[in-house]
Amino acid sequence: MSKFIIQVNGSVYGSTASFRALSFCQSALANGHQIINVFFYQDGVTNSNALTCPASDEIDMHSNWQSLSSEHSISLTNCVSAALRRGVLSPQDATENGKLQWNSSDAFTMGGLGELVVGIEQADRLISF
Repeated sequence: MSKFIIQVNGSVYGSTASFRALSFCQSALANGHQIINVFFYQDGVTNSNALTCPASDEIDMHSNWQSLSSEHSISLTNCVSAALRRGVLSPQDATENGKLQWNSSDAFTMGGLGELVVGIEQADRLISF
């Protein structure tokens, strides 16, 4: 059994990175491996935007990430710096920056590159999408 940390750099739309990362996670879990954390970086932070409204014939990546997290107790971590630059805010970030609203789901936590480094130290492999 291997332990993985997954880094998602691609956005929900305009890239297949998120879909490929989710598919990898599902396959790895089905084969008895462990996912320590999924770290969303660069445009990958858009996966946590609760306000995305995909068309009925599109895959709802946001909901799929939330389901993966709740079903397998996997932490979903946004790089806070990347998220703030892209307008993805948690309730705390909204308050700290004087914004009236936030759009990041509760399933996603904000963190820094330190969380990625800790995950890399605990994992057997880092897989980047």
